[in-house]
Amino acid sequence: MTFEALAKQGQETVYQSLAASIGPRIRDIRKESIKESFNGFQQVDHRLETVVIIKDMEFINDSKSSTLNSTWYALENTSRPIIWIVGGVESGNDYAILRHLVRTKVKGIICLGTGTSRIHEAFDDIDIPITNALTMDEAVQNAYYMGNSGDAILLSPACPSFDLFKDYEARGNAFRKAVKNL
Repeated sequence: MTFEALAKQGQETVYQSLAASIGPRIRDIRKESIKESFNGFQQVDHRLETVVIIKDMEFINDSKSSTLNSTWYALENTSRPIIWIVGGVESGNDYAILRHLVRTKVKGIICLGTGTSRIHEAFDDIDIPITNALTMDEAVQNAYYMGNSGDAILLSPACPSFDLFKDYEARGNAFRKAVKNL
């Protein structure tokens, strides 16, 4: 697999692949063997997974991001302007670490779930639209209507999913379904 082909799967994949190749190189495993091992690599479900592109809007399922750190990474590594779907069980998150990224990369926020007050407290003073949604269908529809050609609709909740979903996989599957129902 070429570096270019690997890069098409996302910056996170590049970082993980480079890190994974260090150990074998230290043990003098041939470069060709390492390259061959990457040929079968597949995108991880629910982690920066492009579901579909509709009207040049990329719908990205990052449901596995249930912490601020993983959501920071998703926001940082999304190259398009972002409509961000965030929320779940409020776990005392201090969203301050995301403020710079939200100011520079996010053009709208959809708060999903019942515990959204801390999200509003963190970002209401930033000059972008923020709306609430109680279902994934509502969140995806709001994001779609808020977005434009060239945007990314990013589900990266920064919270556990237990208010509306059994787990992050159920949340990610609900996102996929809602996107396909647009």
